[in-house]
Amino acid sequence: MKSSLLLLSAFAALLLAIFASLNPNRQWFSWRSPAADLVVKNAKIYTVDESLPLADSMAVRNGRILRIGSYSSVQDMVGYGTKELDLKGKIVVPGFIDSHVHLIFGGLQMMRVELHGINLKDEFVKRIKEAVRNAKQGSWILGGGWNNDLWGGELPLASWIDDITPYNPVFLSRMDGHMSLANSVALKLGGITKSSEDPNGGTIMKTTSGEPTGLLIDSAMELILPLIPEVSVEERREALRKASNHALMRGVTTVVDVGRYFPGTSVKDSWEDFSDVYQWADLSGKMTIRVCLFFPLETWSRLRDLINNVGQSMSQWIYLGGVKAFADGSLGSRSALFYEPYVDEPHNYGLQVGDYESLHNLTLASDRVGLQVAIHAIGDRANDLILDMYESVISKNGVKDRRFRIEHAQHLAPGTPARFGKLGIVASVQMEEVFSSILDRCFHPEHLLADAKSVNKKLGIDRAQRSYLFQSLLGSNVELAFGSDWPVVDINPLGGIKTAMKRIPPAWDIAWVPSESVSLNDSLKAYTLSAARACFLDSDLGSLSPGKLADFVVLSIYSWDDFVAEGSASIDATYVGGVQAYP
Repeated sequence: MKSSLLLLSAFAALLLAIFASLNPNRQWFSWRSPAADLVVKNAKIYTVDESLPLADSMAVRNGRILRIGSYSSVQDMVGYGTKELDLKGKIVVPGFIDSHVHLIFGGLQMMRVELHGINLKDEFVKRIKEAVRNAKQGSWILGGGWNNDLWGGELPLASWIDDITPYNPVFLSRMDGHMSLANSVALKLGGITKSSEDPNGGTIMKTTSGEPTGLLIDSAMELILPLIPEVSVEERREALRKASNHALMRGVTTVVDVGRYFPGTSVKDSWEDFSDVYQWADLSGKMTIRVCLFFPLETWSRLRDLINNVGQSMSQWIYLGGVKAFADGSLGSRSALFYEPYVDEPHNYGLQVGDYESLHNLTLASDRVGLQVAIHAIGDRANDLILDMYESVISKNGVKDRRFRIEHAQHLAPGTPARFGKLGIVASVQMEEVFSSILDRCFHPEHLLADAKSVNKKLGIDRAQRSYLFQSLLGSNVELAFGSDWPVVDINPLGGIKTAMKRIPPAWDIAWVPSESVSLNDSLKAYTLSAARACFLDSDLGSLSPGKLADFVVLSIYSWDDFVAEGSASIDATYVGGVQAYP
């Protein structure tokens, strides 16, 4: 036995010597793990790290970046088992962070009646008719994504679909989630009649004779939503899978998920998704993108208790971000809150969603225990209202690194961008209204309408110029984070970057408010490092730096010049933790 062991040892030593002679610089065998699992080389790596903006090679080990720079600087990290990825000069960027999505809600929408991009009333009705044909009598027909601006602005009515849905209740949300269409069967189930009064923070739209049209705005949707059967756990888990795959296909490796929470919806949905879907997926190894979760503001104490028990980072996949609430509605639903009325509805200033004093007290309590707070504000008055509230909370609770967020920050009064900067408020902007057509251009070129014209119609030309003030915010030293608000519009960071740079609506020859265009570097940063800072994830994400998680995207292009000129780049591959996740 002893002689046999000696013989095997001698044979192993001979093999080692042979391999070493073939390439004396390569670590063929080692008594330790290979230095790098993956080495990316011959690439144009935009790190979004000011200490080393550009590199051509990167070494990854155990899901994190080990070293980045020239190939000669990482060559000694190549060992037995190391995979080398030669990108032949293609561009690499950090994994994109979408700063505002409704992830599981979006996944569910993919499984329901899809109304995004429809620009004809007849096609709208046709989609519902097809859904009814495949549904059981009495079952709910659910879906959404419709945008009345695409077919000229006329709002849909229950009468459009009543004849084809006599036995099925229907509930279809607008693209922004702040307005829904119910058919007469659903209205009857909800007890909504001519005598029904508007709930606080919502509107039941009616005809001149007082009959409900079927349209419900913001908190008025709560009259119907509790009647809809709850979505099964299996459906929600499948929705996460579909949504995650869709995000990875667009180069998104991390999302800020604000949940299935809209005015009028139950606060329990976000918590049920957390326990039934996210925790399950994490424990069973089925998470494929990273999520930063925000929960309804009124449940702040529950989130505080959870963070005290498990910490803010539950795993490499799940980060407990903070709490979110609403100040107003949306522009498309004419419920965004403005100082001046809508031009085409002179008695309508929009809606304040919820009570200011309650919002202030909840924010004060959340901030006192260290929770990050994000408030939805679209209109100029709503944005100033929240800035006033944040300033009050800061004065009461003292100065600290809190990174208060305003979600959307869409229409701002003169001087408001400077207030964002002075107070250190993050502007988490989503280009869902004015630029939704531009973002959709990559996918539905035949379904386009210049939304900028729609905004001019609603607000007037002068007030419309105060929309999406990206450069004004940056010039006021505001942390600018980009997102999609998916499924309001499709997840598409490359489209968002080009939109922020060009600001040219479809069929326009010139940019819309060109002074608010931002550079390529600032746009890229808003989807990466600034987006990470906006949710306290910048120590692990947002740039390709040593020690950070190795989330990166390989683009189809070899030069940004081609992208700037044509905007034709696509995602070749998406890596999460150094592992290829798409395709």
